[in-house]
Amino acid sequence: MNIRSLLSHPVLWVALVLGALSAIWYALGAPIGLITQIAIYTLYGAGVNLLVGYTGLVPFGASVFFGCASYAAAFFVLGGMGNDMVSLPLSVAFSMALALVIGAIILRRKGLYFSLLTLAFSQIAFEVAFKWTAVTGGENGLQGVERTTFSSDWSFHFFAVASLIVGMWFLWRIAHSPFGRALQASRDNEQRAMSLGYNTYLIRLGSFTLMAGIVGYAGALLTLMLQGVYANNLSWQHAGDSLLMAVLGGVHHFLGPLWGAIAFIVMENRLSALTENWWLIFAPILILFALLSPEGIQGLAMKLLRRERWTLTRDAIPARPAVIKPYESVAANLDPKKPILTTKKLSKSFGSLVTARDIDFEVYPNVLHSIIGPNGAGKTTFYNMLTGVLPVSAGEIFYQGQNITHLPIHARARLGISRSFQILSIFPNLSVFENVRVAVQAQRHGVSGLIADAHGLEAINDRTWSILDAVGLADRAAEPCTNLPHGAKRLLELAVTLAIDSKLLLLDEPLAGLAEADRRIVAALIKKLSEKHAVLLIEHDIDRVLAISDRISVLHQGRIIADGKPADVGTNPEVIAAYLGAAKDGERAAPPVAERMAHAQAKPLLDAKNIRVGYGGSTVLNGVNLLVHEGEAVALLGRNGVGKSTALRALCGTLPLSEGTMSFAGTRIDALKPYEINRLGISHVPEGRRLFPNLTVTENLQLAMRPGGISIEEAFELFPRLRTRQKAKAENLSGGERQMVAIARALMVPSKLILLDEPFEGLAPAVVNEVMEALVKLRGKVAMIIVEHHAETVLPIADRAYVLVNGTVAFEGDAAVLENDHALQARLLGVVHAEDLPAA
Repeated sequence: MNIRSLLSHPVLWVALVLGALSAIWYALGAPIGLITQIAIYTLYGAGVNLLVGYTGLVPFGASVFFGCASYAAAFFVLGGMGNDMVSLPLSVAFSMALALVIGAIILRRKGLYFSLLTLAFSQIAFEVAFKWTAVTGGENGLQGVERTTFSSDWSFHFFAVASLIVGMWFLWRIAHSPFGRALQASRDNEQRAMSLGYNTYLIRLGSFTLMAGIVGYAGALLTLMLQGVYANNLSWQHAGDSLLMAVLGGVHHFLGPLWGAIAFIVMENRLSALTENWWLIFAPILILFALLSPEGIQGLAMKLLRRERWTLTRDAIPARPAVIKPYESVAANLDPKKPILTTKKLSKSFGSLVTARDIDFEVYPNVLHSIIGPNGAGKTTFYNMLTGVLPVSAGEIFYQGQNITHLPIHARARLGISRSFQILSIFPNLSVFENVRVAVQAQRHGVSGLIADAHGLEAINDRTWSILDAVGLADRAAEPCTNLPHGAKRLLELAVTLAIDSKLLLLDEPLAGLAEADRRIVAALIKKLSEKHAVLLIEHDIDRVLAISDRISVLHQGRIIADGKPADVGTNPEVIAAYLGAAKDGERAAPPVAERMAHAQAKPLLDAKNIRVGYGGSTVLNGVNLLVHEGEAVALLGRNGVGKSTALRALCGTLPLSEGTMSFAGTRIDALKPYEINRLGISHVPEGRRLFPNLTVTENLQLAMRPGGISIEEAFELFPRLRTRQKAKAENLSGGERQMVAIARALMVPSKLILLDEPFEGLAPAVVNEVMEALVKLRGKVAMIIVEHHAETVLPIADRAYVLVNGTVAFEGDAAVLENDHALQARLLGVVHAEDLPAA
């Protein structure tokens, strides 16, 4: 450790801050008890933050361990079971044993239920302590707890500060240990952590128990400081004190509990001297912090210093080796003639709805086996059964001859079954390197080692670098993964999927949302991986699937209707009818010249001039001009990350402008709130649809209905499929049906302009045609801005087009001009048309 690292070490700062406070109090001649209390409550808050900041669990009642350990320490001393020093480890052991029992019960629940259950246990303990007077002393508590080892307040103070320093060092080591790294992965994305082989329930239980041990030690220290114990620390009024301190200081900062404890205890001490109603002053201060600085005191300081980041761990990764070892697959020695995965009569039903019916299926090593089918065919349900996310209703699953039908998710992952997800699934608050490293650790090391440095495991680091190099991300290893463009995030997800010594890769729409250039890169990588792995691929890009697959199976209505070589499947009439629909011959004619001329001569509806907008100080759009006429359909195109979705967010008011002006129907809107812009007639259909999952189709539409918008009946005429699904909850709809509801919902208000963000993403061609038909009907009646990464899909129905390159407009003009100029598309968009794709 160099001098700079040592001086920035947070444990050193704990020692310096407590030393400075102690010196100040000594100089003032003030009782040192207040600073001792700060030290104890810092440890209390740091223990709680092990759950909140590192594990993602919010305990409202961690005081159950603080208070019970306080009583335990008093019982041990008063009962003659040892002196004050002996009572400390005994109290810790008692607290951890209590946590194992409570945690085994309440960790079956998450979120608000977990939080309330901790509070319930704390309140039960308070009732026992307050009313069992014969044992606990009731309201008067227990006094006379002798502190034989420490003759003065100052000697005990030094011991408490030393305990805090050691405790914080221990927590810092835990944060960087294999166990701590697994905690952070589970916090960020529990489902992804399970899919890598982590037993997240046991990880959470371990964290919960460690928290109880640290909090229990702090509670025992408080008993020794007061030389007595009282029930009030268990009451609901004080149950949230430690959580409040952690939040006040900053839960995403290791030193947050220190700053929170200092602020809370000093203000409580000073304000309570002024008035017994000191909370009336303190509460507004907390409200201001919650509104102005959600990251707490340290977050505010880092924001002012323009160094905004979490400080729960070191901001560093292991050194890159001079020579990165080539990636080697553990599946290379599998017998290509024996299936690695087999299903027999596999079925799944949700009540009367059957989503998989008697599926017999085989996957072989070194084969790229694709599954295609229309939306709602049961493809993702099939994947979820293979990986253990969903239990099967009937049938069996065999992996390398072993029956895995009833194995949990993490156990299947440890066998070498890994998957990517339809919706991008990575660990958003970890670096690129750590995303992959924690996945490699899951298979090759696990979570053993509480104080070992996970970055010191050389074999794990070497494997991580090999995988990152294989997917082309080695140069971006130190970056936060949130900084990556979408295409690079997909590559990162593939790297995470590979990292668990995968033999079978289940890839769920890995090309979704990618621009053409990125699709070619990811598709080429998948094809290369299939040379050494068994690869099972779900993908809607039918041209790409036909080009790269060795074998294709087609799912329709929960059963396999075709299976074989791509050439045979692609010409199968049943497949064409079920999956492709009219996609090959159902292209929409471009608007006639007369209609385009009419739109061009229509009154301007939206006029955005020289807009500049970005996130967190960065600029995404710079000097962009957009003009939309009444009734005009405008395509907004560009590669991933150029700012298309950012432009729509700016137009609907959810992202404020840094510069520029926007007017709509003659009214300035750049200073208006989103709901005010919506009421003027701009509706946004966001990427991801964002329906209310527990409401039915009709209820989702009724919620948006306003006078002047279309009626429910008109919505069903626009999307006939919704009439048959009107009573279905949104969470049970297919992706295509959700998109239809989202568009119809935007029309329930009197919209003059609809902003459509990737309306065809993830939809089967037949469903794309249904949505396209609806947009064609709307053309001329309502203006539209359509963001789409497939130019060939949207240009035929658009009047004009804009192309964004690096945050500026690189093309503005007639959509037909761009549609017919493939060279211009290739230059601006990186588009390669299907007829130009390689055969393999």
